[in-house]
This record gives sequence, C-alpha cells and structure tokens, in this order.
Amino acid sequence: MMMTTHDQILLQKLESILDKFESLTRSLSDPQVISEPTQFQRLAKERAEIEEVVETSQRYMAVLKEIEATEEMLRDALSEPGLREMAENEHRDLLSSKDRLEHRLKLLLLPKDPRDDKNTILEIRAGTGGDEAALFAAELFRMYTRFAETRRWRVEIMSSSPTGIGGLKEVIAVIEGKGAYRCLKFESGVHRVQRVPVTEAGGRIHTSAVTVAVLPEAEEVDISIDPGDLRIDTFCSSGPGGQGVNTTHSAVRITHIPTGTVVSCQDERSQLKNRTKAMRVLRSRLLEVEKSRQEAETAKTRKSQVGTGDRSEKIRTYNFPQNRVTDHRIGLTLHRLTQVLEGDLDEMIEALIAADQADRLNTVMTS
Repeated sequence: MMMTTHDQILLQKLESILDKFESLTRSLSDPQVISEPTQFQRLAKERAEIEEVVETSQRYMAVLKEIEATEEMLRDALSEPGLREMAENEHRDLLSSKDRLEHRLKLLLLPKDPRDDKNTILEIRAGTGGDEAALFAAELFRMYTRFAETRRWRVEIMSSSPTGIGGLKEVIAVIEGKGAYRCLKFESGVHRVQRVPVTEAGGRIHTSAVTVAVLPEAEEVDISIDPGDLRIDTFCSSGPGGQGVNTTHSAVRITHIPTGTVVSCQDERSQLKNRTKAMRVLRSRLLEVEKSRQEAETAKTRKSQVGTGDRSEKIRTYNFPQNRVTDHRIGLTLHRLTQVLEGDLDEMIEALIAADQADRLNTVMTS
C-alpha cells in the first residue's frame, strides 16, 4: 500500500503514543512506583487517558497489514477469478474500515479542552438599537434557556436589568450541566437582528445588536483572588422585588481593583447570597482574562476558523423578514428562524463544533 506523507505523520504519532503506553505499563509494575500511591495514581491516570487511542491504533495498524496482504493477493496474476473477486471485496471493506479508524484516531488525538464539562456563565447585553436591542436580548436569553431545557441543564439567573416593555438591558445566568460550556462556547460575540420593530410605523427594517459572552465557571481552585484586591460596596436594590427590596442594602457590587473588573448582583433579598453570586461571576471573568492573555502569548498568529471569540466580533445575523439565521464564521444559513429562537440550536452548534474540530485536526496533523 502506498503511504502518503499524511499517513506517515499519523503513524509516527501513533508509534510515539504506543511507546509511551508501554513505558507507563512497565512503570506501573515497578515495586518502587507501587509503593508510592500518589505517583502510582498519576501514572495510572495518564495511562488510562491514552488507552482508547492505543486500542484504536492497534486496530488501525492491523487493518493496514490486512490491506497490504489483500493488495499482494490482487497483484498475483495467478489468482483465480473467484479468489480475486473476493479479495477485491475485502480490499474495499478494509479501506472503508481504515478511513473510519483514521477519522476516529484524529479526533482522539485532538487536545481536550478541560473546561468543556464546566458550568457556564452566560452574559447577554443589549447593544446598539435601544428598546429593540433590549427586546432581542430577552429573546436570546429565552432561546438559550429553551435549549438548556432540552439538555436538562439548570439555569439560574445571577443578575438582570429588565426594561418596562419586556426587554433586558443585561442578564447574567449560570447554566449548570454536563457539556454546557462545550456546546455554548462558540456563542460569544455580537448577535445582530434585522426586523421591523413593533414601534415602527413606516415598516422600515431596523438593525440592532446584542452582545453575548460565554465563560466557563471558575471554581476557587481554578483561580486565587486576594481579598485585599477587592472593594465590596452595598446599596439598595432597584426594580421589582416586592416589599422591602428598596429599603435594605442587600445589593452587592464587587470591584477587583488590579483589573478594574466590576460585578453587581441584586436579584436576591439576602446580601450574602448576592455576594456569593457576584463572586461566582467575578472568578469566571478573571479566569477568562488570564486564559486570553496566555493564548495571546502562545498563539499570536493562529486564528480559529470559527472566530476569535472576541465579544466585538459580529458572529451571527437573525433576519426576520427572510426567516433566516446566518453564522458568518462558517457561512451556515438556516431558513428557520422561528425554530432557532425556540431553542432548536443543535444543527448550528454541531456545525460550529465540526468546524473547530477540522481546524484543530489540521493543526495537529501539521505540527
């Protein structure tokens, strides 16, 4: 079988992983390692993480050998016609198996994002467009809430600033559930809406914008915050909330002095609960700042196919007159806007994940 450069690169990577697996297996049989539980657990975990790659690699290499054997049989001029036909059928099936295993291996070789299974901080803010932008911000929040319901994720509002006509100037929520960040992380950016506002007498189409930020929720072990770097202010809550909401200093504003990051929360009657919620958001924002700084240093020239994730980047347009949703990063257009706004995001999200995988696969195979 003719080996392409692509095949050779993949085999080199697989042989390196197999060597590592064998080395780890030997180490786990070493009496000295066995006597040190911490080291033994670390090596066992490392071995378990590549075990599926090793098993798939072994099947892949076995298929390559079978392909060589059938090709040798096909080259044999003395082969009987019946035997040759059987070999041709087997060769075709083996090539199909090779392709499937190769694709699986490439996905397994992709570096895993340790944040994928974390809970998600979702921040939605009305941008240009006034009341119309606030109304669309509320619609986007409802869209993500409906999507979360289909996945049986829990949505908890941390902070919100409603308008008097049913819109939202801003809403911050935590979405809790396995794979929440993996599915929603490509939603960060500017979402543009084109439609005729209900207040528009002339029937003209207006364009408004809403900013969405998606952050993995940071735990206390993920980022350390010096209490001395925080300024905590309390004030009376505003807006709906029942009797007493405006007469007690239950609302909390936390400022991280070194970065100037400010988080406010006033949705709860309890000052302690508001403070706890605000700290959850603050930790996640600071972790995202640190992550962005590190990525900027290590990948200055690389730009993901699905965009940088920058909040100023226009990522999607929702066009009501044409019943159309277009994601500008991957050029995907769906003519079912109503269903999308009802939370039917699967096709869009799967396309974004596939585009990201293709981009990262290319990086893995060329590095």
